[in-house]
Amino acid sequence: MPDVVQQRMGVPVLVCDPAGPPVATVRDALDLVGAAFLGAEVVAVPASRLGDDFFSLGTRFAGEIMQKFVNYRLRLAVVGDISRHLAASAALRALVHESNRAEHVWFVPDLDALDARLAEARPQRR
Repeated sequence: MPDVVQQRMGVPVLVCDPAGPPVATVRDALDLVGAAFLGAEVVAVPASRLGDDFFSLGTRFAGEIMQKFVNYRLRLAVVGDISRHLAASAALRALVHESNRAEHVWFVPDLDALDARLAEARPQRR
């Protein structure tokens, strides 16, 4: 399945292919931002496409990526099981907890959970 914009709970979401290229650099993230400009308000990236650097907060890679999405007024949803990373880092657990309380970056286990979040939140218009 290629990356595709889908209407999910009335919100256009760029749902990224789990088999797509890894998001290993800021440039890779900006490529997703560019793809989202075709009409998406949310980018749903499978956690499997994010390397260990993203989940190791000391690298600051997650912060850089998250800030790019905020700067471009796009929401980022990291979709998938990140329990292995959460078990290894109290700082990551805190980041995920705080992110999930806000509107810009969410960590969800699957697309159904993303749909539930979208149903709860008012879409942020660009």
